[in-house]
Amino acid sequence: MYPARLDDKGRMKLPQAFMLYFASLREKTLFVTSLDRSIAAIYPMATWRQNEEVFAGYKEDPDAAADIAFNAQDLGAEAEMDSQGRVGFSVELRTALGIENRPLKIYAHNGKVVVLSDEIYEQRKERASQTPAEKLRKLEAAGLK
Repeated sequence: MYPARLDDKGRMKLPQAFMLYFASLREKTLFVTSLDRSIAAIYPMATWRQNEEVFAGYKEDPDAAADIAFNAQDLGAEAEMDSQGRVGFSVELRTALGIENRPLKIYAHNGKVVVLSDEIYEQRKERASQTPAEKLRKLEAAGLK
């Protein structure tokens, strides 16, 4: 978990490890969005294209896929990391999530960088703190090392 903040131009400076990862990718374009209108994410384009395939092929609940895809497109934009490791966030995304001029927390998960406001971070921390031993036992039984 890393602290972060958007600058006055809506850019977030990434930690060195994330910068090195994104710089190592063949395709430099990123997709910055929110699927749930509360948590932002920075996706490498190859990963984002896989998500678009999931949206297109999800037959169990096509309306859910269409709605999540809509959220992503409504708030999202392509971006590239600049030479100083900064990634821009669209005005729509910054406004909808209320993340301008506010402390953020970021971490890597499932091939993307997750961006949390302090409020969402505290909610997630509270939820994760509920019965962690029980949750851990379940995951260890499923093969977690």
